[in-house]
Amino acid sequence: MRSPQISIGIVGTGAMGRGIAQIAAQAGCRVLLCDARAGAADEAKAAVVAQWARLADKGKLTAEAAAAAGTRLHVVADLAALAEADLVVEAIVEKLAAKRALFRQLDDIVRPDCVLATNTSSLSVTAIAAGTANPARVAGFHFFNPVPLMKVVEVVAGALTEAAALDLLTTLAGEWGHAAVRAQDTPGFIVNHAGRGYVTEALALLREGVADVATLDAILREAAGFKLGPFELLDLTGLDVSHPVMEAIYRQYYDDPRYRPSPIAAQRLAAGLLGRKSGRGFYRYDGGANPEPPVSAAAPWTGPVWVSQTQAEAAEAARALLRRLGARIEEGVRPSAAALIVVTPLGTDVSACIAAEGLDAARTVGLDALPPLDCRRTLLRSPATDHEIAAQAQALFAADGVPASLVADSAGCVVQRVLASIVNIGCEIVQQGVCLPADLDRAVELGLGYPRGPLAWGDALGPARVLAILENLQARTGDMRYRPSLWLRRRAELGRSLCDA
Repeated sequence: MRSPQISIGIVGTGAMGRGIAQIAAQAGCRVLLCDARAGAADEAKAAVVAQWARLADKGKLTAEAAAAAGTRLHVVADLAALAEADLVVEAIVEKLAAKRALFRQLDDIVRPDCVLATNTSSLSVTAIAAGTANPARVAGFHFFNPVPLMKVVEVVAGALTEAAALDLLTTLAGEWGHAAVRAQDTPGFIVNHAGRGYVTEALALLREGVADVATLDAILREAAGFKLGPFELLDLTGLDVSHPVMEAIYRQYYDDPRYRPSPIAAQRLAAGLLGRKSGRGFYRYDGGANPEPPVSAAAPWTGPVWVSQTQAEAAEAARALLRRLGARIEEGVRPSAAALIVVTPLGTDVSACIAAEGLDAARTVGLDALPPLDCRRTLLRSPATDHEIAAQAQALFAADGVPASLVADSAGCVVQRVLASIVNIGCEIVQQGVCLPADLDRAVELGLGYPRGPLAWGDALGPARVLAILENLQARTGDMRYRPSLWLRRRAELGRSLCDA
């Protein structure tokens, strides 16, 4: 049943407050705009009305609907005007003390059955609710910017939140055209929590000197299918937003290595290299030149090629590709002295493969055969790989016009490492009972724009394979960052889907 006559108070009329006001009024709710800064609510109303006019001009909203929505949007002078609101949504500054003080004020103003919702993205809903006389009616209602376009909202239960408050917010989200995902109060909720595996692992790869920014972005965009590379994403969001979130989640999880941020981001933030908003970030937006992923200037390798059979499935993918590229493949158990040697590491690195199989390091390169090989290929060289041979191998693997990137040795290559981290963190989120598996994948697809949710991605790669990548990463690096979630381990061992609750 729809509830169009519900009265919504919105306190804080910045970008988030305006966006929430827009979708609520469009859906038929009476919306009361309130802001502590004089004139801010009037400015917000004017901006929202102007946006409706633009939508009407583009044919995305009828003129009648825009006019009707405008009649439901009201500016109020102070909090006292929210006395009859059914719901008050707080979208003020992201500071715990300020939010708790606001809710204490609202305690004495609103009706006993009025739900109080916070749009916080990084603070504890439980901590915010603790400052009120009735924490049972306080819940998180976390939208994403821009609210009208980002069609997901996290409905977050604090430790004392009652079901009625959560049910109201879930119902309203659906009526406003958004997918509501339920979450328990935990650092980062669902989306910001799940997003740690992408940018933090990319920053770790950069810090280790595995590849440059442009190459890492190209690999993860083209080989893994992300809409934006991690550094493009950081520049779009702004390091002044992204890095504090990384630090907050890391600290709130008592320095769990899975969420460890990077000194690179902290240093660049201190330098004011915020991204698009400052004109410079990992890329330049001030007219300066930006680097492109380097390509090989060498002639393609023309000698025989031998592929290690240690990883049978990956080896067959490598051999099939080499056949299409016209390479002469050796069939012997051991490579000849003239062959280019190709290994296909899974969670480990080329150096380890060379040592384990007793291969000639100068002639050995690695190929990441986990992602599809028809968009971009990733080759790895060990510290002992001959540079000319590596360049010739790169040219061979790009001979059909598909770009090939040559990167430094890395346990888990690039795509393996990033995807395994994303899947593992997703598994840990559901293991902790933060949300249901379906809500996790839905939230990540809508909120982060990933090609798949973490659990569906893990199923597509194969839980046993993801587990092997993580175990090998942890063994090779000694870093507890890669310890597998028990949710993943148990389902991999039992042959079950990661989506199974």
